[in-house]
Amino acid sequence: MGPLLALLLTFGLMWVLLILPQQRRMRQHQTVVASLEAGDEVVTAGGVYGTIVSVDEETLAIEVAPGVVLRVLRSAVTQRVAPYEADAGDDDAGDDDDAADDEGDDHAGVPSDLDKDQP
Repeated sequence: MGPLLALLLTFGLMWVLLILPQQRRMRQHQTVVASLEAGDEVVTAGGVYGTIVSVDEETLAIEVAPGVVLRVLRSAVTQRVAPYEADAGDDDAGDDDDAADDEGDDHAGVPSDLDKDQP
C-alpha cells in the first residue's frame, strides 16, 4: 500500500507542477491568437517584430518594415507587444549625464589595438 501511495503522490505532484502550468500557458496563447486584429504589434516565434496589416482565418500579414509584409501563421505569434508610452513616469534625466561622460569615446574603458603605436 505504501509504494502505491508514493506513486500516486508523485504523479499528483508532477501534475500540479508541470502539466497544469503548461495548460494555462496554452490557454493564454490561444486567447491571444484568437484576439489578434489589424494594427496590433506582435512578436513571432522567430523573434520578428511587426504590425498586423490584415487577418485571415489561418494567416496574418505582418509589416516588419515600411513596404515589407510577411505572411505568417496565426499560431506563430507568441505575444502582443504593448504600445510604448513616452510618459510612463521614466524621464531620462540621469541618462544625459552618462552620455556626456563618454562623448567622443566610442569604446570607453575598452583597450584597443589601434591606440598602440605600430612599428
